Amino acid sequence: MDSDNIECVTSSTPVGIMMMMMDEDEINSNLQFSLPKPLNNNSNNNGNGVVLSATAAANAARPIKISVHELLECPVCANSMYPPIHQCHNGHTLCSTCKTRVHNRCPTCRQELGDIRCLALEKVAESLELPCKYCNLGCSEIFPYYSKLKHEALCNFRPYNCPYAGSECSVVGDIPFLVAHLRDDHKVDMHSGCTFNHRYVKSNPREVENATWMLTVFNCFGQYFCLHFEAFQLGMAPVYMAFLRFMGDETEARNYSYSLEVGGNGRKLIWDGTPRSIRDSHRKVRDSHDGLIIQRNMALFFSGGDRKELKLRVTGRIWKEQQSPDGEAL
Repeated sequence: MDSDNIECVTSSTPVGIMMMMMDEDEINSNLQFSLPKPLNNNSNNNGNGVVLSATAAANAARPIKISVHELLECPVCANSMYPPIHQCHNGHTLCSTCKTRVHNRCPTCRQELGDIRCLALEKVAESLELPCKYCNLGCSEIFPYYSKLKHEALCNFRPYNCPYAGSECSVVGDIPFLVAHLRDDHKVDMHSGCTFNHRYVKSNPREVENATWMLTVFNCFGQYFCLHFEAFQLGMAPVYMAFLRFMGDETEARNYSYSLEVGGNGRKLIWDGTPRSIRDSHRKVRDSHDGLIIQRNMALFFSGGDRKELKLRVTGRIWKEQQSPDGEAL
């Protein structure tokens, strides 16, 4: 067997794949699985009594090329396989996550899987360097096979989750796509400008029930910001909270600041802060109390009247921080 080939072995071989020693260049090249040769090399008989044309005979004798990346692709989920890589007695491989999903039965031959590791394939994987899965979105990084997953979990080019908090929305995409999604699918109010003045009214302020009340999207400085205002239980006390999230990464969010103000009856509360990136989930930001928090009694005091109806006016503005020569916000 040539040093850059891999031979398919019969089902009687427990390991399932036999690999000879290869250097890194050979591993990264295409591996070949050779088809059996015709019984009679001097004829175009395929061994079953069927005469093949010259073209068909040539195609049948040509080796099928399978890349290393295809070898490392799980046949169930189609994702790259990482240790432990499992195989059945016939040599069919699959990832550890899918092994539990197929109830210990090989999805290819239906034989019982057992606990056989494909150590040879794991060894091949250690020698590979692969592009980030988000290369089509702009990431040009190359990583060792086993470092790739760690990078992709934090890659700046990975898609964003939908920032809408009123439902468990599973939509992901880039910022322009999510802006259109919020406008068209969630019917979110869209505003242009860096100042805002919103009035929140609720007829029964005692009904909190962890309800998200409003999400508004602002377009200013060529960026998009999400203003959240909602009611939830903080311990045993109901509170109202307003906070801003930046539709972009955390490093970009640090270039901006915002202020929120609420008041009435000669009193007011002011919050100054930095918007959080939508990389941080809505719940994470809310549970960290990173925003303007108004106790219900204070909110009712601001509302005036008979304290039976909530009437809050929240004003605020967004501004861009000045940049130092090294790119840090001043």
